[in-house]
Amino acid sequence: MSPFSFHTIGEEVAIALADRVKGRTFVITGASEKSLAASAAIELAKQSPEHIVFVARSKAKIDPVTSEIQSIASSVKTTFVQCDLTDQESIRNAAEEINSNGHIEKIDALINSAGIMNIKDYTVDNKGNELTFSANHIGHFLLTNLLIPKILAAGKGARIVNLTSRGHRISNVRFDDPDFSGGAAYDGWSAYGQSKTANVLFSVELDRRLAGRGVRSYAVHPGSIWGTGLATHLDMSDFGDIDHVARRNTGRPFTLEEMKTIPEGTSAMLVAALDPDLESRDGVFVEDCQHGEPYDYALDPEGARRLWKLSEALVGQEFDP
Repeated sequence: MSPFSFHTIGEEVAIALADRVKGRTFVITGASEKSLAASAAIELAKQSPEHIVFVARSKAKIDPVTSEIQSIASSVKTTFVQCDLTDQESIRNAAEEINSNGHIEKIDALINSAGIMNIKDYTVDNKGNELTFSANHIGHFLLTNLLIPKILAAGKGARIVNLTSRGHRISNVRFDDPDFSGGAAYDGWSAYGQSKTANVLFSVELDRRLAGRGVRSYAVHPGSIWGTGLATHLDMSDFGDIDHVARRNTGRPFTLEEMKTIPEGTSAMLVAALDPDLESRDGVFVEDCQHGEPYDYALDPEGARRLWKLSEALVGQEFDP
């Protein structure tokens, strides 16, 4: 068992596992200022990685993070790649930019952290996919698979980290109706829950396909954190609906948990990306810096395979990494 726990902060993990950072290349989505991913990138930068690649919609939101990294460790190379994770053409262009970059020979860890939560009104992407599912899962499914050759090039010890949430307890994936009957059956919390379950199932299937070649995938619940951009459009009253929605979808209650700070939320992400102790134990779900137990449907291998097939259909391409 690793020494890390609920109140461990990201800096502690990065220092303890500095040998797993030095000289390595990290690709991170969703690292805008004041986000968990930005906090993780800054802690990684302090331990002398070779390269941090930021995949994001807006360079302006990444610039404060890269500026801080340059003030901390000017030798660390940073690259911004523009990408809208709800636009499949944008994702393909971003992947091509990364794959053709001669300074990115390998990807030691891909951290899929970008996401949206509880969009009030039913919204779709330009392919007609419900927007939360598109941003939180479909986009990362496509990006990850397009980057697999670079991840495999890193060899044993490479990681794919998918940020999930305790929100997976709100809903399973609606395999027969992921778009909520064109909005007729939509509610924002169910959409969020579906996407967070998809993040775990995606890790289950990635790990099954890639573990034999030394690449592991983990789904991380960082904790409940107030103050990141994810919840800027919400107030505490919005969380009062979750229990009702979860009971309707799963038959089980949903209770809020003790809040964490951003540094505490960062730690589990870094454990999933770096800690070799995880590999000695079964499981892909990480919370409080240890292996955790999500709801059973989030670990169902048949559900994971079914989600993979659904995702291939939604992006119009089959993948067999």
